[in-house]
Amino acid sequence: MTIYALSSGPGISGIAVIRVSGDETKEIISAITNGKFPKERVASLKKIVNPNTGEMIDEGIIIWFKGPNSYTGEDMGELHVHGSKAVVQEILNVIDEFHNCRLAEPGEFTKLAFQNNKINLLKAESIGDLIAAETELQRKQAMRIMSGQSAKKFNLWREELIEILADIEAKIDFPDEDIPELISKNIKTKSEKIKNEIKRTLDDNKTGEIIREGYKIAIIGPPNVGKSSLLNYLSKRDVAIVSEKAGTTRDVIETHLDLEGIPVIISDTAGIRDSNDEIEVKGVKLALNRAEDADLIIILLDTKNVDFKGFFNEKLQHKCIFAINKSDLGTVDLKSFDLKINPHIISIKDDKNVDKLIESVKLKLKKEFLKTDNVLITRSRHRFHLKECYKHLEFFLEKKHNQEFDLAAEDLRLSIRHLGTIVGKVDVEEILGSIFENFCIGK
Repeated sequence: MTIYALSSGPGISGIAVIRVSGDETKEIISAITNGKFPKERVASLKKIVNPNTGEMIDEGIIIWFKGPNSYTGEDMGELHVHGSKAVVQEILNVIDEFHNCRLAEPGEFTKLAFQNNKINLLKAESIGDLIAAETELQRKQAMRIMSGQSAKKFNLWREELIEILADIEAKIDFPDEDIPELISKNIKTKSEKIKNEIKRTLDDNKTGEIIREGYKIAIIGPPNVGKSSLLNYLSKRDVAIVSEKAGTTRDVIETHLDLEGIPVIISDTAGIRDSNDEIEVKGVKLALNRAEDADLIIILLDTKNVDFKGFFNEKLQHKCIFAINKSDLGTVDLKSFDLKINPHIISIKDDKNVDKLIESVKLKLKKEFLKTDNVLITRSRHRFHLKECYKHLEFFLEKKHNQEFDLAAEDLRLSIRHLGTIVGKVDVEEILGSIFENFCIGK
C-alpha cells in the first residue's frame, strides 16, 4: 500500500510539502510530472500535471528517495509546491486516484520508519515531541532523546542483563557444574549496579514528563481575592471573567505559558469556601483536586481573607507560594495571617510587586529544572516499564541468593523484556497506536 499526505502545516503558505511513500511512488511521480524522471536525492524543478486531462496544476520541486535509503525505508517522494489550498487539494485528489494508494494516518510515515528499522521507538517518540515542542526546554529535551542518549543507556542495561542471563542459563543447562566464584560475583555486582542506576533514574521527580507535558501551577484561594485577575495578568490577555461578585469562577480555567523557556500550565480555580450551591461545591472540589495534582500552588489571599488553614491541606504547603492581594486598599497586617512563609504583598490592580511574585515562581522553576541534561524518562510508558524492570531485578537477586536459578532466570527475562519494550526491541504492536495517534498527518 502506498500512502500520501500533506506534510507541511495546513492553510495558505509560500511552500507546501506533499509526501508519498510506497511501491507505487515512482509510478505516481512519473505520471504527474513531465520529462525525465528525477535523479535520486536531487531537487528537480518539474511541471506537475493531471495525468487524466494533461492540465498543468503547478510547478514545483520534486525529490526522489529510493528505498531503503529514505525516511520510511520505502521508495519515497516529496513534492514541494506552492502552498495554495487549491493547488494542494488538487494534487492530493490526483494522487488519490492511483491504484493501491490512500491518505496516510497520523504518524504513519514515522511508524513505517520504526517498523523498517530506520529509527528506534524512543527516537520515533522524540520526533513527535520535537514537532509538538512549544518552549526551548521542550525542544532541547526532544533533541537529546533524538540523539540517542536514552536509547544508548537502556540498550546498555539490556545487553548487560542478557550477558548475566547467559551465565544463569548455563548453570540451568549444566546443573552438576558449579558457577565459578568469579562469575557468580560478577553476576551479583553487575545486576546490583544496574538496579541502583535504574533506581537513581526513577528518582528524578518526573522532570522529563513535566518538561514534555508542562509544569502545572494552580492558583488557589477564597472567592474574590483576584485569582482570575492574576491569571489574566500572567497570560497578558483576558482568559477568565473578572467580576466583583464572589464565586464567578465555577470551573477550572487553564492557559499555557512559556516562562524562561519552561512550559507552564496555569489554572484558575473556583474560590474555596463553604457553600450550599451544588455547582459551587463541585467547583471547590475541582479546585482542591487541581491543587493536589499541581507541581506548584499559588495561594492568593487578601486583607479580608486571612485564614487559609480551614480550606487547605497543610501537607501541600511545601509546594506553595503565598501572595496577599489588594494592598492598594490599605496596609496589610502580616501578623493576622499567621503564615510560616513570608508572603508577597501585591496589588494586581495597581501592578504593584506582581513582578516579584513572578520572579519567585521563575526561581522555583529554575531550581526544579536545574539539572535536565541527564533526563532519561520522558513518558509514563517509560516509567512503567522501568519500574517493572527494577521490580523483577529485585526478585532476581533474591531468588539467585536462594539458589532458585530457574525462577531467577525468568525474572531476569522479564527485566530484559521491559527494557526492550521501551526502545522497541520486542513486539510492541499493542502500544504503537497510542504512540503515533498524537502525531500530525504527514509525519
